[in-house]
Amino acid sequence: MRKKRRKKGPGTSGEKVKKMAGLKFQAQRAAFSVAADAVLKYVNKNDDRTKALLKVVDLTESFAKDRFKPESYEAARKMIQDPENKWMQYLNRLFDEVSPNVLKTTALNLGFDAMLYGTKVMHEAREKYQCNVPWLILMDPTSACNLKCTGCWAAEYGHLLNLSFEDMDRVITQGKELGIYLYMLTGGEPLVRKKDIIRLCEKHNDCEFHAFTNGTLVDEEFCNEMERVGNLTLSISLEGYEKVNDGRRGKGVYEKVMHAMDLLKAHGQIFGTSICYTRANIETVTSDEFLDMIIEKGCRYAWYFHYMPVGNDAAPDLLPTKEQREYMYHRVREIRGATGGKPIYAMDFQNDGEFVGGCIAGGRNYCHINANGDVEPCVFIHYSSANIREVTLLEALKQPLFMAYRDRQPFNSNHLRPCPMLENPEILQEMIKETGAKSTDLQSPESAEHLCSKCKAYACEWKKTADQLWKEHPHQQKGYTNYKKRVEKQ
Repeated sequence: MRKKRRKKGPGTSGEKVKKMAGLKFQAQRAAFSVAADAVLKYVNKNDDRTKALLKVVDLTESFAKDRFKPESYEAARKMIQDPENKWMQYLNRLFDEVSPNVLKTTALNLGFDAMLYGTKVMHEAREKYQCNVPWLILMDPTSACNLKCTGCWAAEYGHLLNLSFEDMDRVITQGKELGIYLYMLTGGEPLVRKKDIIRLCEKHNDCEFHAFTNGTLVDEEFCNEMERVGNLTLSISLEGYEKVNDGRRGKGVYEKVMHAMDLLKAHGQIFGTSICYTRANIETVTSDEFLDMIIEKGCRYAWYFHYMPVGNDAAPDLLPTKEQREYMYHRVREIRGATGGKPIYAMDFQNDGEFVGGCIAGGRNYCHINANGDVEPCVFIHYSSANIREVTLLEALKQPLFMAYRDRQPFNSNHLRPCPMLENPEILQEMIKETGAKSTDLQSPESAEHLCSKCKAYACEWKKTADQLWKEHPHQQKGYTNYKKRVEKQ
């Protein structure tokens, strides 16, 4: 008599392993939650807060183990125990001035879920699927915008495209399975979809969300919602003072931005600026006076983005000179220095390549999904052969263009020349030609040749300066770079 094959129950194989991993994750997250409560408990009580923060470092080390170098943990402990340290003072102001729910949720979602747990799962997914899996995804909820800014690349998509709530929810759900717990939103103007954004924050309360916004739609009601969910931060676009800012964005916009910052500060929110630097405004937006102003308004960080001549109507004459870019290299490092500078964390997307191993696009550390659903390697590289409405996120990450990025990264061993468009324009053209990726600009499609031709002179000019800077100044070597493993030829 043939024996019946007993069906495996959910606790007998892979499901059991998965369940145990889930329980371990919940226990570890709960430990970090308790530690976060201990930090927030102490307002202006440095000794007690110091002990609580040291506990957080201990927990991080026990969870992450060798993901960070031992000296990194010791440096963190040393900073925490030095009340005169610039960045310890920065953290104490953050703890004292920001909403406790925002701080705790950000610490858990960004610190634990994204940086610790998510990164571990993401590394495993990269090995399993042999493709780039990003740490964050940038999405455009809509191409619509309440402003019409001069030279805005996003405006070229028009005002009729939208990712549905279901589209974004599906991306996030699939993303978390790959270890992605950080989602940034742009557009268009993402706050046109503020209700759907809050819904996403509610449903995916283990993720951190960050919106790049013009700031004009921030009001009291929205600040209350941000405080309630706790997992949404903002970067507000600003190009300078009133005359320059309103000249590009429209009369009265600067005043609305200042009002938005006042509201966000009053509600204990974490926010900063998103600044596109050009040949025309670079000195203003890095000046002591400008930085003092945005710090007083409550900004905790400043994103600096190099102007990119994207689109058929772009203006290459706005590209910074080589002297101006070299100035940015030194100035941003001065602003965020351990001593001196300013009490604001400044980041330069183009000149900080050494800290992330070069270009992070193509899914290496991030990718972009436009309002039409096209999955692009970068917010500035409008080419794709995959749409999130037609394929899964994993399939999109395996599209030919993304695999070409993976095969070629880093695009330059000098990470002050990271981009396959701006500093290595011949490479982007080659990848587009090899993979057959199509322009995703639905209004005015731009060939890769036309786009890259605007960068050739700039790339040539910058090369000599960049190579000299790379040679003369110590730079960091990343322990984990997420480059494709090369098989050495015999």
